[in-house]
This record gives sequence, structure tokens and C-alpha cells, in this order.
Amino acid sequence: MAEGEEDFSSLPLPDRFSHKNWKVRKEGYEDAKQQFEKSPDESDPVFAPFTQDPSLWKGAVADSNVAAQQEGLGSYCAFLQYGGVQACTRSRGYTVFPICEKGLPSTRPAAKANAIEALLLCVELDKADPVIEEMLPALSHKVPKVIAAGLAGLRAIYHAFGCKIVDPKPVLKALPKVFGHADKNVRAEAQNLTVELYRWLKEAIKPLFWGELKPVQQQDLEKLFENVKQEPAPKQERFTRAQQDAMAAASAAPEVGDEEGEGGEEYGEEEDEGEVDAFDLAEPVDVTAKIPKDFVEQLSSSKWKDRKEALDALFTVLNVPRIKDGQFDDVIRMLAKSMKDANIAVVTVAANCIDLLAKGLRSGFAKYRSSILSPMLERLKEKKQSVADALGQALDSVFASTNLGECLEEILEFLKHKNPQVKQETLKFLIRCLRTTRDVPAKPDVKSIAEAATKLLTESSEVNRAGGAEVLGTLMKIMGERAMNPYLDGLDDIRKTKIKEYFETAEVKAKDRPKPIIAPPKPVPAAGKKVVGGKKPALVKKPAAAPPPVEEPVAAPSPRPATRSIPSKLGGPPKLGGGLPAPGGLKKKLGGIGGVASPRRVMSPPSEEQPPAPAPPKFGLGRGLAGRPIAKPAAPSEPAPAPAAPQLSGISAIERAELEELRMEKDRFLRMIEDLRSDRTKLNSQVMELQDQNAQLIEDHTRDVLSIKAKETQLVRARSDAEAAEQTVQKQQREIERLKRELTRALRASAVSPPNTLPDNLGLPISEAGSVYQDAGSNSYGLSRASLGLGARLDSSRPRSYASGSPSEEKENNGIDSPGLGAREAGLGRRKLSPTFGTSYSGLGSPTRSSVLGSGSASGEDQGTRSTEPAENWKRAAEVTSQLKARIEQMKARQGLTRPPAQR
Repeated sequence: MAEGEEDFSSLPLPDRFSHKNWKVRKEGYEDAKQQFEKSPDESDPVFAPFTQDPSLWKGAVADSNVAAQQEGLGSYCAFLQYGGVQACTRSRGYTVFPICEKGLPSTRPAAKANAIEALLLCVELDKADPVIEEMLPALSHKVPKVIAAGLAGLRAIYHAFGCKIVDPKPVLKALPKVFGHADKNVRAEAQNLTVELYRWLKEAIKPLFWGELKPVQQQDLEKLFENVKQEPAPKQERFTRAQQDAMAAASAAPEVGDEEGEGGEEYGEEEDEGEVDAFDLAEPVDVTAKIPKDFVEQLSSSKWKDRKEALDALFTVLNVPRIKDGQFDDVIRMLAKSMKDANIAVVTVAANCIDLLAKGLRSGFAKYRSSILSPMLERLKEKKQSVADALGQALDSVFASTNLGECLEEILEFLKHKNPQVKQETLKFLIRCLRTTRDVPAKPDVKSIAEAATKLLTESSEVNRAGGAEVLGTLMKIMGERAMNPYLDGLDDIRKTKIKEYFETAEVKAKDRPKPIIAPPKPVPAAGKKVVGGKKPALVKKPAAAPPPVEEPVAAPSPRPATRSIPSKLGGPPKLGGGLPAPGGLKKKLGGIGGVASPRRVMSPPSEEQPPAPAPPKFGLGRGLAGRPIAKPAAPSEPAPAPAAPQLSGISAIERAELEELRMEKDRFLRMIEDLRSDRTKLNSQVMELQDQNAQLIEDHTRDVLSIKAKETQLVRARSDAEAAEQTVQKQQREIERLKRELTRALRASAVSPPNTLPDNLGLPISEAGSVYQDAGSNSYGLSRASLGLGARLDSSRPRSYASGSPSEEKENNGIDSPGLGAREAGLGRRKLSPTFGTSYSGLGSPTRSSVLGSGSASGEDQGTRSTEPAENWKRAAEVTSQLKARIEQMKARQGLTRPPAQR
């Protein structure tokens, strides 16, 4: 140190970290880094001041002096690297945002590298969520270079750890805002981060923010995505502390991995194959409130355009990555009904809606499978390819929400369908299910599938035969060749070859793993394992090494002499030498039903169980044909191993009993499952019948309502017609009354002078009484002499023209009758105008004087008075008659009953 400068090396590190002189701080950072690197472990006292007061690092990583800041960031990296998880969790709340604000935008490459390394260490030591949460506020900073640096830091984190370790959802939600920033550097870094996320997520990132970008930005990103598609799948470069511990544990125990066989390897492959999709990234959306209120009514409309519009509106509502679970029973019921629609456009849109709903709900859609699967399979009879594709995609989505066991019953039922199109499409659906299922089918399901596929091999259609072979080949890929041998025994070589071809090319996601069950019969670990029936073996490695020194000394003082040979369990040649350890090891292997017995306890039971040894003669060691070894001196030593045989026999019997019990229980469960399936099938059929009946009742009700409305319309029209007719009749009646009044006035005017009669010597009776009437139907009018008030007799020599204008007119007048009005008004029958001046009567007696209107009986004095002025009376009568005739003619012409004189 130069002269005149004070030495601050004796100050504690916390004091030097907060010193006002940047050189002191810089030296303190360097000293702390060296001490961290020399520390033996995480519990070293050097870490204590910084874990107790982690705010010291806030000033270190954001030091105002760039040189000191560089050393401060390096010291913090050493603190995290050697201080462990506690160092990270205590300090990250104080350091992450300052690193984003001051460290990442640094102009010094070393400082920027240290800042990125510090962020990566924070993620590596614990977890990424708190770090990302602290970094997101930097994306809203007022300084553009801080935002760009924060985006670069996020890209480095995702590049190192991937999207499985670091949740991408918070960053994807913030991307639209930074894409709209005014600074081009910010937009460029946002583009780079989006491309990095696309490397891991592919198309799953688009539903979350793609619609909020400008078309130009979308086009630029699409060009960059095309380059990424050509690259291999990304792999995680850095691992978290938990992953490192797991890998260290796996490498430290290789024997366990060997025992597990290939099962663990396949599990690892499955984990690697898992991809993050849009469903995992998206937030659930509540779509039930957005479904139109009149959706059910509009979908029940008789017009196909209304039904299609309702389904289009539903499609728009359901078109989201993830749907919040809710009550969709009415929607599913109407969609199932739409599968029977006569219009294929309606069926296509309904299938697309089912596809979106199944993808959005995933496992939540499983409860609707029984209502929708059968109608969709039935609709596969449609030959148009667009409809078949839409239905196939919807069926795949429905299957993805359930499993093969739940869908298998309906699939096998439709494989027997009489429609060949339905059978072929169902067969394709079954093949897709076998390829995509992740669950190994149960043995009964395998049997059902194999039997159905074997029947298809004998179909007349080549497509069905090839489909059956593909089903068997795909199933063999899942279950293995050995498990499928019983189902291929009766097939010829050509079909077997075809099935083998499909087996070799099939790609499946589920594979049966019987290897862990087959592995236990290895001879080496026999002393440390226990095998009972089909149960998994229990591995006990440490006790297995202890029994040999314990067993040998215990077996030596046995009261019975050592045996030369021990008969094997299967009746093979006896094992020579080492007789006593073998029974001990055998008993230890098969001793306990519930678990593996301790090695020290294994040898005590033989001495206690020796008395009940009368059973050994069963194996031929005492008498009968086995008396052959009696001549030898060692014959008495033969009963020594006898207790092992009954123990083996007894234990085998127990195992057999347990196996039989397990088999019976399995059969009982299988029967129970079959009963439940049959009940479920019956209930499903009843539900479908009730739904059909309900739909039929709704249609009948709609038809009845329409019929009633039509009848009501007809009734309204009939009422309006009746009212119009009634008004017409009233109008005609008023016209008749008016004409009657006019005629009465005319008669009164003509009856002013007293009527006279003609001389009696003419021999003519007085004119008959009559009246003028009108027929409403023909509008004809009649005239009687009595209505004119003429009391004089008519002379037979009177000119014809006085009575009527012309013979044709008389003829016309004679042809007009009015039965209705005459009967109603005057009580007379039908009348006709006579050729002479007057009327003729039908249905009446001969007229008399008393019938003349307005006159009493005619006396002789009256007749004498009348005869005094015959000429005047005659003239007056003629004038009145002519006036009446003219008026009648006018009325007829007005009513259109007569022709003009020019046309006669």
C-alpha cells in the first residue's frame, strides 16, 4: 500500500462492505471471495455475517463504482456457490432486482457475466419461481436498457434450465407489453426470448400471446421459428441441486438399477418424452357464462341455418386453450342430438365443438363420455371425408380425456356394426387408441381386443382384414410377443407374417413391463429374497451376508448326525455335502409368509418343530420301497433331513392355498367387474332410450303447437269472413227496407183519389190484392195490382202496352221470383208478374175484394160512384203504372239485372 494511505484490512468484512471508499469496498469484496473459496463447508463462520444480514449484498451487487461492482458480483457468486441453499434463500430477495437493474446492463463483460452467473446460481440452488418473480418488475422499468438486459437474463435462464424447471407462464403473459415497446433493442431482445421459448414449447406458446402481436411481428417470428424447427430438441444444460442429488444417488446405487431391469430406463424415457403443451400453460377460462341463453332453443329450431349459427356461436366461446370445469350437461345433450342432424354442416360444427370441449376440459370431460361416444360412432356412417375427419378428431380428443378400458366396450360393439363404413372408421379409431394410450390394457381387455381383431381377419373387405392385422400387431408391441402367442396359435403363416410386419413398424406409448416380476428367480440373491405367489420380491441385501457365519455354528451341535444327501424337491438327484446349511437357507428363503425371517431366528424353529415329524415317511424315507437304504450303516441318519421335507411340503401347501385364495378373489373381482359393466351397459341403453323418447316428445309437442297455431289462424280468418258476410247481409237488409219505404210512399201517392171499379157487365172481378216484394238472392221485383190501390176492373180489350212495355219484358218479369223475401215479409208464396197489369199468385186461393190493400168490402153504391169517372181513373192508373215501371227499370239497371234497351 502506498504511503499516506490507511490500512483497512483489519476491519471486519461487513464494515468494509459498507465503507464509503470504493477501494475499501473493492478490497473487501476480493477478501470475502477468497475466504468463501477456502471455507471447508457451508457451516463455516465466514458465512454467518452475510446470512444474518443479507442486505450487505444489495450494495455489493449494485455498487456505484463499476470496478467495485464487478468484484462485488464475483464475491456474491462465490458466496452462493460455497454457501449452499441457505445462502441463496436468505439473500435472493435483496439481490435479484439490483442485479437486473445494475449488473445485467453493465458495460463491463466480466460484470455482466458475473451477474448472469449469480442469477443462474440462484435458480440452481433452490427453485426458479422466486427468481423470476423478482425479475419481472425489471420488464416495466423506465430505462429501456434495463428492460433489454432483463429479457437477456431471462433468456439465459431458460436456455440453461429449460421450461420444465422454469415456469414460462409469467414471462409469456408479459411478452405482449415488451413487444409494443418504443425501443428497438427491447423489441429485439423480446424476439430472442420468444424464439428461445419456442425451442422448448413449440406451438404451445401461441395461444397465450400470439393474438396480441402485430401482423408484421408475427411474420418475423414465423421466419425465425422455421429455423428453430430444423434444430434438434433442446436439452437441459444445468441442473438444480435437487436433480444433482438425485443423479448422484442413482450413480451410487448401480445394483438397484440392475435389479430393476429396464423398467427404470423406460420410465426415464417417458419422462423425457413429456412435452409442455398449451393446456399446462393456460389459465382456466369460465365459458359457461358466455354460452348464449337461448342456445338450446335455437339448436332445436326447424331451420338448419339457425342450428348452425347456434353451434358457431358455441364454437367461438369454447375456442380457448383451457376450460374451467362446470355444468355442461345440457350442452353435451344438445351436441349428442346434433350428431343425428340431417345437415352435414351442422354435424361438422357440432363435432368441432366436442373436440374443443374435450381438449379444454381434459380429465373433466370423462364424465360425459358415455353420453357422447355412441352417437359419434353411429354418425361415422357419413361418407363425406370432411365430416369423417371432424368426427375422428373429436373422438381422439374424447379418448384422450379417458382411457382405453372405459371406451373399449362401445368400440367393440361398433366393430360388429352392419354398416361397413361405421365398422372401418371404428377400426381406425381403435388403432389410434392403441397407439396413443399410455396405460397397458388389462388382461380381459387384451383378450376382447384380440378376439375381435381375429374375427376381422376373416372379413371379405381387404381394409378390415388389414385393420385387424394392424390391431394385433400394435397390441403385440404393447404386450410383447410372448403374451400374444396364445391368440395367434390358430392363424396361418401369411396372417402371422402380416401381423409381424405391423408389429415391427408400430409406434406405441405404453409398454408392458413384466421384467421386475421375472427378475427375482435369479439364484444369487436367493438367500435374501422371498417369493410368494405373484407378489413382488423383497430385496434384503444386508441381512443376506450375515447368515452364513450364524447358520454354520448353530447347525453343528444338532442332535442328529449330518446327512450325506438331501433329496431334492422335484425328485432329482440328491445334493451331496453341505447338508445342514441348505435346509437353513431354504427355510430362510421360504420361511415367512408375511416377510423374510431374520437369519438368527431361522435355526431355532427346527428344534421346536422336530416332534411332529411322523410325516416324513410320505417321501419314502422310512418303509416300503424306500427300505433299500436300510442295509447301509448310515441308514439311521436319513431321518435327519426329514424335517426339511415336511417344512417344504407344508410351506408349499400354504403357498398353494394362498395362491388359490388369490385366484378365487381375482375371479370374484372379475365377475363383479363384468356385472358392473353389464349394469352400466343397461343403464346407458336406458338413458339413450329415455333421451330418444324425450326428443320424440319434444318434436311431437312442437308439431302440436304448430298445428294449434294453424287452426287458430284459420278460425280467425273464418271469423273475419263471417263478420264481413254479416255486414253485407245487414247492408242488403237496409237497402230492402229503403226500397220498401219508397214503394210505400209511391203507393200512398197513387191512392189519394178513391178507387173506382169498371162496369159490372164486363164480367171481370176486382183486382187481386198483392204487394211488391224483393228477392234478396236475385234482386228481382214483383208488382201486384192491389199494391197499386186500383179497385177498377180491367177491360179485356185494354191495350197490352198499358200493362207492360213489351212482351219480352213481361217474359223477363215472369222469370224473376223471390221465394225467401216473400215468405219472410208478407207471408205469401212465390209470385210472378202476370202478362196483364198485376201479379199472379201461386199457392194462394182466388183473390177477393176484401184482400185489396186499404179497402173494405165493395158495396153497390161504391161501384156506382166509381163508374161515374172511369176515364179519369184509368188515366191516373196508367200514369202511376208507367212511373212505377220506369223506377223499377232504373233500379234493375242500377243492380245490373237488366240490359240496356239497345242490347235487347
